[in-house]
Amino acid sequence: MPTTVETTTPEPTTPPTTDPARSAESARPAGKAARLGWLLAFAIAFAALNLRPVVTSLGPMLDKVRTDLGMSATVAGLLTAVPSFCFAVFGLAAPALARRLGPILVVTAGMGAIALGVVARSFAGGTAVFLLLTALALAGVAVSNVLIPVVIKRYFPDRVGPMIGLYSMALSAGTALAAAVTVPLTSALGGSWRIGLGVWGILAAAALVVWLVVAVLRRERGDSAGSRAADKLPILRSRTAWALALFLGLQATSAYATMGWLPQIYQDSGVSAGTSGVLLAYVMAIGIPASFILPNLAVRRGDQRLFVVVLGLCGIAGYTGLALAADRAPWVWATLVGLSMCAFPLALTMIGLRARTPGGVAQLSAFAQGLGYLISIPGPIIIGTLYQHTHAWYLPLGFLALLLVPQILTGARAARPRHIEDEA
Repeated sequence: MPTTVETTTPEPTTPPTTDPARSAESARPAGKAARLGWLLAFAIAFAALNLRPVVTSLGPMLDKVRTDLGMSATVAGLLTAVPSFCFAVFGLAAPALARRLGPILVVTAGMGAIALGVVARSFAGGTAVFLLLTALALAGVAVSNVLIPVVIKRYFPDRVGPMIGLYSMALSAGTALAAAVTVPLTSALGGSWRIGLGVWGILAAAALVVWLVVAVLRRERGDSAGSRAADKLPILRSRTAWALALFLGLQATSAYATMGWLPQIYQDSGVSAGTSGVLLAYVMAIGIPASFILPNLAVRRGDQRLFVVVLGLCGIAGYTGLALAADRAPWVWATLVGLSMCAFPLALTMIGLRARTPGGVAQLSAFAQGLGYLISIPGPIIIGTLYQHTHAWYLPLGFLALLLVPQILTGARAARPRHIEDEA
C-alpha cells in the first residue's frame, strides 16, 4: 500500500511585532493593581492614625469631662479600663465578621464606628451616654486592631515587615499627635472639651471615605478558604499563641500604665506639668521611627528573641531610673521607656509571621489581642492602688519593672520561628 508522506514547509520566521494597543491593554491590569496596592497601603496608614486618639485625646480632657458631666471618680477610673475591655470583647468577634463580610468591609465599618462614636460623644449630656458612645468608638478600634494585620497578610504577603512597620508608625504618630495637640487645639477652638474631643471624629470620617473607596474597588468577598481552614485550628493547643497573648498582655499593661501615670510620676518628682505632658508625647513619638524600622529588621531575622530581650531591658532600665531619679535625667528615662513600648509593633510583626494564611493570622490576632487586653485590664488599677497606699512611686515602678521579666520570657517563646498551624 503506497504511503503518503505529508510534508509541511516551515513558516518563515519573522521578528515579533509589538502591538502598542495590545501592550497597553495588558499593562492596564498591572497598573490598576499597583494603584490599588498604593491606595490600600495609604488606607492602612490612615486607619492606624485613628486607632489611638479615641483614648489619648480623652486623658488631658478628663477633668473637664468629669466636671461637666458630673462623673464620679469611680466611673472615671472605670473609664480607663474600658479600652482594654472593648479591645478584648470586640476583638474576639472580629474573625467571625471577617469571614462573613471580608476584612476590608469590617475595617471600613470600624472606621465608621470610630467617626460616629467620637463625634456623637461630644454631644453627650450624661455619663452613661458618654460611656456607651466611647465604647462604640472603641469597638471600631478593636476590630481594626485585629483585622488590619489580616489585610496586610492577605494583600501584601511578601511585604509583611514594611507594611506592619508603616501601620505601627502611623499608630504611634496618632498616639503622640493626640497626646500633644488636644489641649492646645481645644484652647484655640474656644476651650470646650466637646469641640476638643469631637474634632478627632473629622479625621476618622476622612479615613472612612478612603476605606469606602477601597471597599468598592476591591469588591472583597467573605468566607475565604483560608478563613474556613483557620476555623478548624484548635488554637488553644498552640504554645506560640499563648505566649503571644501573654506577651501582648504584659506589654499592654506597661503601655497603659505609662500613658495614664507618666505625667503624674514626673510632676511628683518636681517636673512642671507642661514639661511632663511633653515628655509623655515624646515617649509616644519615639515609636514613630522605631515602629517602622523594627518590623523590617524582625522579618529579616526570622527569630525575634534578640529584639524581645533588648526592648525588655530598656524598659527595666527606664522604670528603675524613673523610680530613683526621675527629675535628674527625665529625657533618658523617657527614651528608654519609649523604646520598651515598641514591643507592641514587634508583637504585631510576630502575629503576621507565626501563621501561614490570612485566616490563621485572623485567628491568632483575635486570640492574642483579645486575651492580651483582658490580661492588661488590672494593670493601671494596680498601679493606682499601690500609689494611693504608699504615696510614692518606688513600689508601682518596681512592679512595672518586675513585669518585664515574664514579658521577656513569654516574648522569647513567641519569637521562635514556629507556625501555629504546626502546633495546633
